[in-house]
Amino acid sequence: MRSVNVERKSRSAARAKTVRPAARGSRDMPKVQPGSARREKPPGPFARLAARFAFFSNRPMMAMCGVLVVLVLFGALLASGVIGRSVHAVGRGLGVISADAGFGISEIHITGNRRTPYRQVLEVLGMKPGQSIFSADLWSARDRLDRLDWIASAEIHRRYPDAIFVTLVEKRPFALWQPPADAHGEAPILVVERNGHVITGHDVEKFRRLPKLVGAGAPAAAAELVDAVAAHRAIAARLAAYARQSERRWNLILDDGVVVQLPESGWQKQLDALEHLIIDNGILERDVTQIDLRSPTHYFFLLKNGEKKDVERGKET
Repeated sequence: MRSVNVERKSRSAARAKTVRPAARGSRDMPKVQPGSARREKPPGPFARLAARFAFFSNRPMMAMCGVLVVLVLFGALLASGVIGRSVHAVGRGLGVISADAGFGISEIHITGNRRTPYRQVLEVLGMKPGQSIFSADLWSARDRLDRLDWIASAEIHRRYPDAIFVTLVEKRPFALWQPPADAHGEAPILVVERNGHVITGHDVEKFRRLPKLVGAGAPAAAAELVDAVAAHRAIAARLAAYARQSERRWNLILDDGVVVQLPESGWQKQLDALEHLIIDNGILERDVTQIDLRSPTHYFFLLKNGEKKDVERGKET
């Protein structure tokens, strides 16, 4: 038998002869798949505002004209009173609403007004029954109270829902002062505090028992002397007034018209000497119109007949 050799074609050759179909034309694919595209958001308010400012910043003349127009319009509204009336109208409306809600003033409590009439305090406060407690101007009311003659300080508080509390501290009268006469020859008598401040010139007759001061600068320098005289009963019982001399020293005016001259300094010891002359020597029972205590070694007396007499200290009889 013959063997028949069949030639096998190599796989590589077969593959080489295989012809692949030509590639189709390439398609342009969209960069973003349909349905998945992001929608652009509209610009926000700040972005729009920035855009408008950018518009005006590129046109400075237009921006200046716009600002000028706005200022002119605002000034015209102020001058015409439209804005003020509108604000007051809104305030009145709010006041009515709060009063209707139970916040209307129905009670005003005042304490500390010994010499200031109650009605005067109410008038100065300027608050009306039924007025909204929120609209009450406490600061202005306190300033008005502080300007009253007798008021040293004032405190005002709201007590919700409908009460106002006023606490007053009044000035303390210390003495009556008669300043030097003015150009018209008038010298009114005034009530003064211990520190020398004037309180009032009204109803001074109510304070006739207070010490009497006379002369320029007397109130500011009298406190120490008045206290010292009060400790000497014989002098205080006969004293009528304290007279300030050239704003440097004092004269004591006694009730019988006798004038006691004190030195500028060291007058505390001279008060002791005067007390001794009154009690032990009965100097005021004699015909004396003036006693000069300014010398450290002698007493000088002026008699009613005009005669002058001096006595060495320690040898008086």
